[in-house]
Amino acid sequence: MKRMKKRTLLLVVFILFMICVLFVPQREKNEGRIRVAVSIPPQAEFVERIGGDRVEVMVMVPPGASPHTYEPTPSQLRDVSKAEIYAKVGSGVEFELAWMDKIASVNKEMLIVDCSKGIKFIEKDPHVWLSPRNARIMVENIYKGLVKVDPVNKEYYQKNKEKYLEELERLDNEIAQAISKKRRRIMVYHPAWAYFCRDYGLEQIAIEREGKEPTPKGILNLIEQARRDNIKVIFASPEFSTKGAEVIAKEINGTVILISPLEKNYLENMRKVAKAFAEV
Repeated sequence: MKRMKKRTLLLVVFILFMICVLFVPQREKNEGRIRVAVSIPPQAEFVERIGGDRVEVMVMVPPGASPHTYEPTPSQLRDVSKAEIYAKVGSGVEFELAWMDKIASVNKEMLIVDCSKGIKFIEKDPHVWLSPRNARIMVENIYKGLVKVDPVNKEYYQKNKEKYLEELERLDNEIAQAISKKRRRIMVYHPAWAYFCRDYGLEQIAIEREGKEPTPKGILNLIEQARRDNIKVIFASPEFSTKGAEVIAKEINGTVILISPLEKNYLENMRKVAKAFAEV
């Protein structure tokens, strides 16, 4: 009889344990942190700076990959099914155009935050995050999403947000001072810098257009334009092929400098980019 009672007690304990494992809210199992999924690495810094130790961020397009061509893995889709927030860029990035519906369907309770809400778009250019002024808007949108999911910690998120916005404003001022107001042209392989150029009085000349390599005639035209404008540096991204940039650089006796639009360390990377543009 005692043995039977002991077995019954053990069975009850086991059942209660399984209930806790299976049905305890995900945030509690994750030490109170909110799971936030983002499309690209720069967004991870935005979320982490606002959310601090209250968030856990997963990036769908990993470092070194291109958001224009990347496809999520089955394990990523499983992970995103556990997220409470998805912060999409929202500007027409190909990854989101191709996969956002699928991502939303695996987790219908997930809050989807449009980071680009309120940004004035440049036609057909999804690279909104490459403007620190746009980044401020994206940070505000992420903050609102975190508060919606976790209103109890609003003051914590607000304090972090305000501190990061100050850093972004400082970055904006630094770039404006570093780059002369005199209009100048830069030649880039991938046309990712239109928002940056709009903010700081630059003009980008793109080698690649709409994802296509230039024709031989197009390369000749670019070489002639580079010579006319006394361009000696071609900016390329490590996420893309540099062959077209290298061909033109060779013809103009110039060099290729790599700058990434997708580094996670946003503040540091944008300072590096601004320095590269300013020194041309």
